[in-house]
Amino acid sequence: MMKKLFQPIDNAPLIIFRIFFGFLLAAETFGAILTGWVNENFIKPQFTFNHIGMDWLQPLPGIGMYLYFITMGILGVLVMIGYKYRYSLSAYTVLWTLTYWMQKTSYNNHYYMLILVCLIMIFLPANRYASVDVRQNPDIKRLSMPKWCSLVMILQVAIVYFFATVSKFYPDWLDGTFTKNLLVNKSPIPWIQEIFSQKWFYLFIAYSGIAFDLLIIPMLLWKRTRTIAFVASLIFHLFNAVTLQIGIFPFFALSFAVFFYPPEKMRKIFFRKKPILDLEKEPVYENKSVLLYFFLPYFIIQILLPIRHWFIKGDVLWTEEGHRLSWRMMLRSRTGYTVLKVIDKKTNARLNFDSIIRLTQKQYNSISDKPDAIWQLAQRIKKEYAKKGIDVSIYADTFVSINGKPTKQLIDPSVDLASAEWDYFFHNEWILLYDNQGNKIESK
Repeated sequence: MMKKLFQPIDNAPLIIFRIFFGFLLAAETFGAILTGWVNENFIKPQFTFNHIGMDWLQPLPGIGMYLYFITMGILGVLVMIGYKYRYSLSAYTVLWTLTYWMQKTSYNNHYYMLILVCLIMIFLPANRYASVDVRQNPDIKRLSMPKWCSLVMILQVAIVYFFATVSKFYPDWLDGTFTKNLLVNKSPIPWIQEIFSQKWFYLFIAYSGIAFDLLIIPMLLWKRTRTIAFVASLIFHLFNAVTLQIGIFPFFALSFAVFFYPPEKMRKIFFRKKPILDLEKEPVYENKSVLLYFFLPYFIIQILLPIRHWFIKGDVLWTEEGHRLSWRMMLRSRTGYTVLKVIDKKTNARLNFDSIIRLTQKQYNSISDKPDAIWQLAQRIKKEYAKKGIDVSIYADTFVSINGKPTKQLIDPSVDLASAEWDYFFHNEWILLYDNQGNKIESK
């Protein structure tokens, strides 16, 4: 087994992926500036809803975040051309991870995926060919890599698709409710929208989504179905890119295909002048310690994180506890509203939090249905009033609808969120639970 993992293969797939990946990193960050995403999420807000525990992490003032993203874009280009590869990619990884932790108002699974792939790529010899590093130091040039370099990339994307499949097995996906809602008004062309609204079509989208996520990796691994799988992947991701407008993710997902084809084929397509690998002349790159001490625990964590919500009381679809980092992608829609009551404990008077806390529209959307954002806002309001010497209690009237279903109360209105603690690992009892018939489950 170990011998197969360290079998030398042509490194063409890894080299071309580095080039694709670096380009996508640059496109993501420069695109964030050009589309107004940086302005909307970091410049306009008075503060950001960071990941809980990262309260110290807030955007740079003035034009600081523009310079921050320009720096990341430049680092992406350096990764693409392979200049100071590990330093450039490590710096990008740190900056992007801080960006990810800094805000979750515009949470997207592919932001998390970028972090993971950056971490993996730091440990892979992706600058050993077709790079500025090789031009400056020819001694590091290699034509091969151990087979495990391709396998870790395949395993990572397999984990994503597997848990994306598992998460779709719930009633609103299986009966087409979610996909029907998703496709409403998605096309300005009447006859296309008419097709989108047909039951057979949104059921087809729902079940083809399950079939695609379930079968795409096995089909890419099997030589006889590989090209069919790639064409299906191309259609699937381009359809998502057009209808869902989810940034670089469809192209990012497609780029992993290079690891499923024979390395020699990738060499012939992308590097025609690259010499054919001669195993007798090529030194072996093993680095067993990386495989044992980084990748083994890394993949154990990657398997544990998506299943943690099964050990938390309540339905993750409702509570959101354990939703992130679990590959629950494009799975449900949440709508709702929240009315906060801020009470001066001394006078029992109701206070207006809008006078000290200003939210953007996207932030209002977050506190309308997401319990962690509501709790965080309560903590921030508490701190702001504490600066004025006022001790407050904060209560939330929150009603939420999942996939267009009737609204239900999300948060216990009798709980003072200013005093409530956030439980990172288990259920927060102030989030109300319901049984299958919609009846409230009383907390024990």
